Amino acid sequence: MKAAVFHKPGDISVDTVEDPKIQHPNDVILKVTSTAICGSDLHILSGGVPQPKDLVLGHEFMGIVEEVGAGVTKLKKGDRVVVPFPISCGHCFFCTHGASPHCENSNYEHYGPDGDLTDKKGGALYGYTDLYGGYSGGQAEYVRVPYADISPRIVPDNLTDEQVLFLTDIFPTGWSAIDWAQLKGGETVAIFGSGPVGMMAQKAAWLNGAGRVIAIDVLDYRLEKAKAVNHVETLNPHKVDVVEAIRQMTGGRGADVCVDAVGFEPERGVMDKIKSAVNFEVGSMKILDLCFESVRRSGTVSIVGVYGSPYDNFPMFRIFDKGITIKQGQAPVLNYIDHLIDLVKEEKVVLDDIISHTLPLSEAAKGYEMFQKKQDDCTKVVLKPWS
Repeated sequence: MKAAVFHKPGDISVDTVEDPKIQHPNDVILKVTSTAICGSDLHILSGGVPQPKDLVLGHEFMGIVEEVGAGVTKLKKGDRVVVPFPISCGHCFFCTHGASPHCENSNYEHYGPDGDLTDKKGGALYGYTDLYGGYSGGQAEYVRVPYADISPRIVPDNLTDEQVLFLTDIFPTGWSAIDWAQLKGGETVAIFGSGPVGMMAQKAAWLNGAGRVIAIDVLDYRLEKAKAVNHVETLNPHKVDVVEAIRQMTGGRGADVCVDAVGFEPERGVMDKIKSAVNFEVGSMKILDLCFESVRRSGTVSIVGVYGSPYDNFPMFRIFDKGITIKQGQAPVLNYIDHLIDLVKEEKVVLDDIISHTLPLSEAAKGYEMFQKKQDDCTKVVLKPWS
């Protein structure tokens, strides 16, 4: 089959690789009909998240069940399903306590309680490095889906792939950021990063009762997109002091909730890069600093951007003095997906309005380049394996 294969930092190509096979009775093989490039994939491509050998990328995918393992009871050949990005066994302590991204059984070689830099990680993720299970991802014509009775959800035929594809990751991730803040209604939510996850968090904020949603990004085209599809207020750090602007918009207090939807690879200057090199840090916690400054006292900061190393000068003094609540991590998609599918069915949310480019899988390298370099006003790339 054809698949988008990561080889080394900066090198991804569409190659011919072996077809996936049923390896366990609880597996299914999925014929992928749509898949997408995620900002987390860019972290692997840049080398910020290490991967020592070739890997089929992609954790946002859906398709049609092609082959069914003998132990699968909830799916049959021909079912059309969307697949959440964490791989969950469904019966371990964490899977039964609403914390499926921490599944004890899916990441056979590198799972553990420590959360170290190079070992003892959480549960497995599709197409997201050997440290998270080494599973082939879904930017391919076919993909193996383990524990198939647990995570995949059958989707109605009257919904297009594009309407439901982002239930795999970015909408549940944006939803998590807002759900963790437990809005009561009327809050001001400031979302740093207006890429795909940031725009999904904007949608989730309105759906959960926010009174005001502010999008922050360094790229005007992203802010214009967010304004058009999500009716948010916008701030560009190149044009205003964002912290002061947010305080002015909130009576001097700061936002009730700040969301970091950027992670460790923000736009940054030479001095920030030198500091990171001196301190052996991967990337920067620049966006976190802005969140901690911009949030009001006793407010909440939700972190759904990826971070993969320790950081010097972590502002514990500010967090303590302001009494900030912090919540972060991989989205527990299984906690939300059934409700989110209903929101799409009931036309209470539109997810496909963030798509800027649809390409055949054969042009995956082009899609990665556009997304990484922010070319052609790129906001989200969907790949079609069977175009």
